[in-house]
Amino acid sequence: MEHRESVDRQVAFGTARLAPAPYRPAGWLLTVDGTLQSFVDLADPTYLHLSYSEWCARVLDLHWPAGEQVSALQVGGGGFTIPRYLAATRPGSPQTVYELDGPLVDLVRSHLDLDAIADLRVRVEDGESGIEGTPDAAADVVVMDVARAGSVAVHLAAVEFLREIARVLRPGGLYLGNMWCEADMTLALRAVASLTEVFPHVVLLASPGMLLGKSAGNVVLAASDRELPHRAVSAWAEAAGNRVFCLTADQLAAFRGVAPPLTVDHPADAVTPVPRWNR
Repeated sequence: MEHRESVDRQVAFGTARLAPAPYRPAGWLLTVDGTLQSFVDLADPTYLHLSYSEWCARVLDLHWPAGEQVSALQVGGGGFTIPRYLAATRPGSPQTVYELDGPLVDLVRSHLDLDAIADLRVRVEDGESGIEGTPDAAADVVVMDVARAGSVAVHLAAVEFLREIARVLRPGGLYLGNMWCEADMTLALRAVASLTEVFPHVVLLASPGMLLGKSAGNVVLAASDRELPHRAVSAWAEAAGNRVFCLTADQLAAFRGVAPPLTVDHPADAVTPVPRWNR
């Protein structure tokens, strides 16, 4: 087996490390200041090791017919896991990713074959301004996956910015957001409330431990102006052993309650940083 070395690099928001995954010959783990950012398998971009990446992919797979091209915008690149997946499963799909950390982009380009991702344009700029400068009805999917130095970019889940995202989505388009939150789920409940101010259809995907208030972790939020594949995602989750549950906004409210939406005038309280990853 080829010997692979870890790579450490100072980037804009901390110290990045690319470490070979011991269980995948072409797999790499990307961390920044010890916080796990991405998993990339260079031999198989459809292999999604991190749960939230798999949840995002399943919603994408079920929202449109298999193989259908979609136009995608993503804020936050990391190791560019979802763009790799989209390029592999929906060839010809034009994608633009906004990643503010230029040195991180250079690291991924040098070591993780970034330029091999077909039909991908990478913009080293703030994603908020990038979305705001995007024309109306320009994208089929907008993916939000931002964590800077372990901090959750909660302002990107505010009602005002979500209205910008809704503006750039085409009819039937899909919003996908990855968010880390504490076991009390206050942040996730507020993010769901924000989405329901803008979109008629909203679902949340979370682990059983998170929904029961026993553990912190990632949740995935999905929203659209047309019905989401809630039943199909729930059936997939059940077949996979219920490692994740998919709840509509109403189901979540009945199970965990409600919280006020995130807005410019009513932002989140102090948010606990994403914990460092322990191998």
